Amino acid sequence: MSESHGELTRIDMASLPSHVRRVLDGVDDLLLHHLPMNVRFRRVTSREGLLLHGPSGWAEAAPFWDYDPVESSTWLAGAHSVATGPRRTSLRDRVPVNVTIPVVCASDAYQRVISSGGCATAKVKVADPNTELSEDIARVEAVAQALVDTVGAEHGRIRVDVNAAWDVDYARKAVPQLDRAAMQVGGLEYAEQPCASVEDLATLRRSIDVPIAADESIRRAEDPQAVARAQAADVAIIKIAPLGGIERALQIGEQTGLDLVVSSALESSVGLGVGVRAASLLPGTVRACGLATSHFLACDVVSQSLLPVDGFLPVRDVEPDQSLVDARPVDAEIRDRWLHRLDLMCAHLESVAGGHHA
Repeated sequence: MSESHGELTRIDMASLPSHVRRVLDGVDDLLLHHLPMNVRFRRVTSREGLLLHGPSGWAEAAPFWDYDPVESSTWLAGAHSVATGPRRTSLRDRVPVNVTIPVVCASDAYQRVISSGGCATAKVKVADPNTELSEDIARVEAVAQALVDTVGAEHGRIRVDVNAAWDVDYARKAVPQLDRAAMQVGGLEYAEQPCASVEDLATLRRSIDVPIAADESIRRAEDPQAVARAQAADVAIIKIAPLGGIERALQIGEQTGLDLVVSSALESSVGLGVGVRAASLLPGTVRACGLATSHFLACDVVSQSLLPVDGFLPVRDVEPDQSLVDARPVDAEIRDRWLHRLDLMCAHLESVAGGHHA
């Protein structure tokens, strides 16, 4: 982490409207964070979110601002369930993770793998509106070389994340080229969300040899199972908070019948710790998870960020550093904006529950 400072503020539960307190029943501490990032990531330069504490520990709800109150409320309900609901016993004490390579030049991409903490799998972001496919190819080639130089060709894996940027015709051309760029490590493990619609994913999957992973088609879909029914993907990307918490996310993932990869939504180490706990509950062999993203934050809500060692993250409770609370309070305008958002999210959750607790 750099020396940049984040902001962490305690919200007085007693000051909240009654419907918010009803929805947050069981929560005994509520914090708001604002954390600058050290790299621009999908047009995001800072992260903000709520940290909830309850009988089962800390959880995080940090919906991006392009989520409306209704969609954001799923993140809040998920964090509430993690903080207040029952906990299952983990099946392992650590989980493998991938290093995520943002849209950077090839030399920077190489160095990020080298300094990744031993990650044998790399997820490479591609298809940025301001870059050419040739730059994406060079980035993948550099990552492949770095994996050969660190963990060896037989252990290295590369997956690319397109974030639904391509139509089918372009994807048919681009994905095989990226697959060839990764050939030093056996080609692409999969291409994540190359097209936006389930129909396009299914069409693409039938026409190329590279496996397809679905993210937005599950995370932001009214029917997360549509991907599986359409045979549009081989892998389901599971993000815990957007899908409503550990149990609901794992249930949705299991119902798809696809291989699962637990991934982050650029949370603080508190949210990442919840993702690691979810991945620790997966049966069988666990694919490398997309949870090693704390290094994208210039600072964190904890004294020691969750960082990979030998390509793994430990399964452990992650708690915010209490000495940071109100040391640098969140800006009043941001705080008011979040209190209004919290009001709207809770109003929706209470209306859905018919007046009962969330």
